[in-house]
Amino acid sequence: MENIKDPSIYRNPVILQSEELTKYILETAVYPREPEPLKELREATINHPWGFMATLPDAGQLMTLLLQLLNPKKTIEVGVFTGYSLLLTALNIPDDGKITAIDIDRKAYEVGLPVIKKAGVEHKINFIESPALPILDKLVEDPANEGSFDFAFIDADKENYLNYHERLIKLVKVGGLLVYDNTLWGGRVSWPEEQVPPHSRPGTQAAIQFNKTITNDSRVQFALTSVGDGLNICRRIA
Repeated sequence: MENIKDPSIYRNPVILQSEELTKYILETAVYPREPEPLKELREATINHPWGFMATLPDAGQLMTLLLQLLNPKKTIEVGVFTGYSLLLTALNIPDDGKITAIDIDRKAYEVGLPVIKKAGVEHKINFIESPALPILDKLVEDPANEGSFDFAFIDADKENYLNYHERLIKLVKVGGLLVYDNTLWGGRVSWPEEQVPPHSRPGTQAAIQFNKTITNDSRVQFALTSVGDGLNICRRIA
């Protein structure tokens, strides 16, 4: 038998995450607990041409736990798409809580808006149709916004994750959470570069650089998880 220096590699969830296991997780633990509005919005997104961009429901289940533990009142979301993660957040913050939601595509947001309205949480959402960086820069310019957000969720263009992080780390309070989606980029972060399809290389390199940078960021505690397409969960400590 070959001598394996680190046998724990065989327990690595990225290696074990087959389609069968994913199906088991979803059918056993996720779908039975998924609130009806989230299920309705997920099903409304399936036929969207970019439906694969939606937050995966197993990642959403973990986010629900984090939100309920943190109990945030003021949150920010960069990248909304049809609004699965946005609706999830709105369902798990107080009735007087507020979400600043930024996305360049209001049409995609309007796919989920009827479900959001039906769920009775639209009043918690301030949707801003815009590229995120100008909005974040404007927020950072106002000293009153420093450390005023409890929670941030980021699921947008990976090439700007580090730019978003540098702004959001100023806006989220010490003890608050910043959660970044798709940080494993379909597992391609671990592939040899020549095996990554050309169209995926910019996103792959951005995810690799982001994960490396966060590992060395003393301002946060973090966990890089293999839930969904990879959630990088950061807790601001400085």
